[in-house]
Amino acid sequence: MSEVVRLYQYRGLLSGRRGMSAEELMARLEISRATLKRDIAKLRDQLHVPIEFDRDAGGYTLSQGHTDSELPGLWFNQEELLALVTIQQLLEQLEPGLLGPRLKPLKDRMGQLMGKLGLPSQDVARRIRIVHAGKRVIQAKSFEAVAAATLARQRLKIWHFSRQNGQTTEREVSPQRLVHYRDNWYLDAWCHLRDDLRSFSIDAIARLEILARAAHEVSDRTIEETMGAGYGIFNGAPKASATLRFTPERARWVSKEVWHPQQEAHTEPDGSLVLTFPYSDDRELVGDILRFGADVEVVGPAALRSKVQKQFLAAAARYV
Repeated sequence: MSEVVRLYQYRGLLSGRRGMSAEELMARLEISRATLKRDIAKLRDQLHVPIEFDRDAGGYTLSQGHTDSELPGLWFNQEELLALVTIQQLLEQLEPGLLGPRLKPLKDRMGQLMGKLGLPSQDVARRIRIVHAGKRVIQAKSFEAVAAATLARQRLKIWHFSRQNGQTTEREVSPQRLVHYRDNWYLDAWCHLRDDLRSFSIDAIARLEILARAAHEVSDRTIEETMGAGYGIFNGAPKASATLRFTPERARWVSKEVWHPQQEAHTEPDGSLVLTFPYSDDRELVGDILRFGADVEVVGPAALRSKVQKQFLAAAARYV
């Protein structure tokens, strides 16, 4: 029997009016006296379960007024607790201000538990650092409203700014899921204006309203086929397949990267890496290729090769 299951057993065993002796608990739980003492100490000190020894009741019992809700549903050993605190610190650094106030009670409780285990919880923030690149600021209220509508399955009216054409359009959308991608948050939603699935950058939503109408439901399979088949954040069925050749030096890094779930890669005799994957929209892809400079060559298709070539030539012309 695992410790978690065993600790749950105490609630049922001690919830009656009659107390249970140490011998009875040891027999029912099939544990030693040393384990019993450790369990009682953990329930009292770490989980704040009011177990007391009542001679009149004939043994251990729960103090009067105790309810099942007072017994926490989660507890952790030292390694698990440290991992959980680490995750929470990552969340706080990932989106400062979005989740901090909501997680503070949990953070305080975990800090108390870490103190009992002799772990310096105040050092966690000093030992974890997240470096953001290209992160755009979003308003906490906007994020909370989008998340609430997504989970409550309600429609949203949004005023979304398109960075591509500089225009803001009013749309009614049915949120399907939130996506965190490259340090930014996006909303995958059914757009009732376009009658299709679209991805909206949450930081580009100038205004929004939660509507009383139920969201239009789209199956997970359809969402994945539409939103997950393209390259990066851009949706749509694949229209072409990109083939890139990286120099042997750059291949040492790229060989460990996942550019697309359906990518294929092989190493050539000179150490170069050839990477092939499908894409539907080349805007993000072109930008990713350009950042590798002379360490990458677009083998195909011809349209993508030509577009990247023009971008490199235009960049070089600025340094003449």
